[in-house]
Amino acid sequence: MTPGADSSPEPAGPTADVGRLVDHLFRREAGRLVAILARRLGPGSLHLAEDAVQDALARAMETWPFNGIPENPTAWLLQTARNRAFDLLRRDRTSRTKQDQVALMLEGSGDDMSPVPSAQFEDEVVDAQLRMMFVCCHPVLPPEAQIALILKTLSGFSEREIAVALLTTEPAIAKRLVRARATLREAAMDFELPPAPELASRVTSVLHALYLLFNEGYKASHGDTLLREDLCAEAIRLGELLVRQPLGDRPDAHALLALLHFHAARLPTRVADDGSLLVLADQDRSAWDRREISRGVIHLGRAAEGRQLTRWHLEAAIAACHVLPERYADTDWPGILESYDALLELDRSPVIALNRAIAFAHVHGPAAALDQLEVMADDRVLREYHLFHAARGTLLAELGRTDEAAAAFQRAMGYAPQAVERDHLAARLAALTQHR
Repeated sequence: MTPGADSSPEPAGPTADVGRLVDHLFRREAGRLVAILARRLGPGSLHLAEDAVQDALARAMETWPFNGIPENPTAWLLQTARNRAFDLLRRDRTSRTKQDQVALMLEGSGDDMSPVPSAQFEDEVVDAQLRMMFVCCHPVLPPEAQIALILKTLSGFSEREIAVALLTTEPAIAKRLVRARATLREAAMDFELPPAPELASRVTSVLHALYLLFNEGYKASHGDTLLREDLCAEAIRLGELLVRQPLGDRPDAHALLALLHFHAARLPTRVADDGSLLVLADQDRSAWDRREISRGVIHLGRAAEGRQLTRWHLEAAIAACHVLPERYADTDWPGILESYDALLELDRSPVIALNRAIAFAHVHGPAAALDQLEVMADDRVLREYHLFHAARGTLLAELGRTDEAAAAFQRAMGYAPQAVERDHLAARLAALTQHR
């Protein structure tokens, strides 16, 4: 069943249809719904808004299989979440603030249960999620808390997903989120945005959050599927919306969008028809999305208009070196290595150092690159990072050190979060042992 279709109950498979739609809406719309409610409810209401939206999604799972999917599912969720927030607030009349919040929320939404008209809904959410991203980037919060709050509240990330994205632990993220919400509540900050000049400093955190949102879609940190293309599309949608505003029309934002479009061009070829993983060298370049590459080139040109070189400029340049050649053999590895050298000057991330070592291998050979990996082996992040062990296995195999390579691939399999990645590593291990 699709939105707008006949809403009469279907005897076959309605729950499965609803489950897929609700999961899609959770990823695509939940953040915007939270943003709308939080703005209506006022300071300190993020947790309440999240709870109300979660309850609305649960209500959809309970009722839609029997009543049919509404013509406008997202508007239905918004109205249901509003009503749920009202119920939660009405139960606690212990403070004047709570009662004021009830009145504020009801203003403009009405007491009835009728669906919100489509026009009103569309007008209301045009920039709600992007606006809320800037709210979450309030300078009262440290940058790492800003990004965690965006990913949790507006992008629907679990604490585990945030921990993977930020290279930390789930307990650390949980504490970070609790402190962030408490800080916003204690500061009694307004959810209205300050003048544009005061917002300029927040753009950097918003860009970082969009980057991490896209990354989770490009290679999911867990679950049954490697790709979550809806997250990639949402990151690009928000980025394109950002650069259409005077505040976001700046070189680093265009550089990030160039990077995202270049990566999005390869999405159709990252997984084979049989579900197996395809690495860059094995992808069918004729199947890459040329429109995405063209958009990336346009944004890369806009990015070059500034004087500051950011990490997004360098990562976009690396991505361009991968997607622009017609053949894998024509990849400009020296240019990629040069960009990684510059990137490491800006960000000493161990993952960037690992990627640089891989590029170094293409330029200077596997032995020299393996020496670099051995120096990194005790890094806390890389010790349990499957791609580190996979890269090490690849270099060892190229040097003919088969037994050590096999052990590295086996270790990589133990840390790989996705079944498709474990299967890929198992295939490489099998091929290695067959040629002993």
